[in-house]
Amino acid sequence: MSNSADSPGTESSPARPRRRFRPVRVLTAAVFALAGLIFFTSFNTAKGTNIRTDASLLKLSDLIHERSRENGQQEESNASLRHDIESLAERDDGRSQSEDDELAALEEKAGTQKLTGEAISVTLDDAPPDATAKLPGYPEPQPDYLVIHQQDLQAVVNALWQGGAKGIKVMDQRLISTSAVRCVGNTLILQGRVYSPPYKIQAVGDPERLKETLAASPAIQNYMVYVNVYGLGWKVEEDGRATLPGYSGTADLHYARPVE
Repeated sequence: MSNSADSPGTESSPARPRRRFRPVRVLTAAVFALAGLIFFTSFNTAKGTNIRTDASLLKLSDLIHERSRENGQQEESNASLRHDIESLAERDDGRSQSEDDELAALEEKAGTQKLTGEAISVTLDDAPPDATAKLPGYPEPQPDYLVIHQQDLQAVVNALWQGGAKGIKVMDQRLISTSAVRCVGNTLILQGRVYSPPYKIQAVGDPERLKETLAASPAIQNYMVYVNVYGLGWKVEEDGRATLPGYSGTADLHYARPVE
């Protein structure tokens, strides 16, 4: 006996085709989902601003200069308070005249008091951004060749000390034994304050001897090659009698300790 579905008078229904799995569709959907996520993230980050600009970097730069200005104001305030305290202490400190003289001599060596004498100044500056090699046989400059570096400033300061400088001022700040001349990028950071070129260094001492030690310094001789070839700024001037300010910042000492 045969099945009714197989009987000649019965018409069988066609089989429904199976849906094939297509990886391309899944990949396309994933790409659109990822694009949507990127657009949403970009919108949320920008919040209506142009994220292609370097406005955030400009804001950071403004913040650094603002903090530098505040540090300068605090130093001036500290110097004024220190002067008031010293004036009050001198009224009845119980010290003899010889002790006062000894203390004054120590303060002068420490750089906390004003210093007046014959002085020279050295000014260093970046080269023009479009500078080219001025002399044959030298390569065209890279950006690093056209800016003042930390070692350039240190070379000038070291040569001035070697030449017998009694005191040195960098920009508007007096250097003391704990001062560190540091550069970050093309800016100078000195005792919590930020400066941009040109950089001016002033020293009190014998002008002729100071100029001789500047000229004899190997590091400065190397710098002068860049001055002559690429146009870095260099100027030495005699200032006559000048007065350097006393150091007005803190004088905390930090030192290493042996590991026990």
